[in-house]
Amino acid sequence: MSADGECSLLIVEDDAAFARTLKRSFERRGYRVAMAASVEEARAMLDVVSPAYAVVDLKLGAASGLAVVQALHERDAAMLIVVLTGFASIATAVEAIKLGACNYLVKPSNTDNIEAAFSQQGGNVDVPFAARPTSIKTLEWERIHETLAETGFNISETARRLGMHRRTLARKLGKRWVPES
Repeated sequence: MSADGECSLLIVEDDAAFARTLKRSFERRGYRVAMAASVEEARAMLDVVSPAYAVVDLKLGAASGLAVVQALHERDAAMLIVVLTGFASIATAVEAIKLGACNYLVKPSNTDNIEAAFSQQGGNVDVPFAARPTSIKTLEWERIHETLAETGFNISETARRLGMHRRTLARKLGKRWVPES
């Protein structure tokens, strides 16, 4: 935080209840918080505020929060940006870091996790290796979800791209459906 005890923070989150909860929590910690719920609102907010920190949801409706990360980083390369997501994947984590995020967290994450992520800008050479390799089911689900996101959650187009019958994809999604937020 700055010498006056306040830092500016931009929260870009389309889940209004979660955004309000984060806002209140960060305000109790001395942050001045601005909020946006879409890529367009976030870009417009940059004309009004110059945040030192940002928390960006990866999926903003049908849009990608990565566009916000890129815009924030282009505006101020020193801004510390944490991406939050319920749709974690290696591909989006890599892209988020490439575009300027300092960290990438999986929901649910709280204010303590986010503040810790702001302070962990460098890599950790001591991070443990996974105890076991990723399962085929997990890899399949990640590929299905990645393709779903690419197609704007169009089931028919996703099935076509994956080379599977639409009903087969629908059954798989019925077993492990993740909401779009």
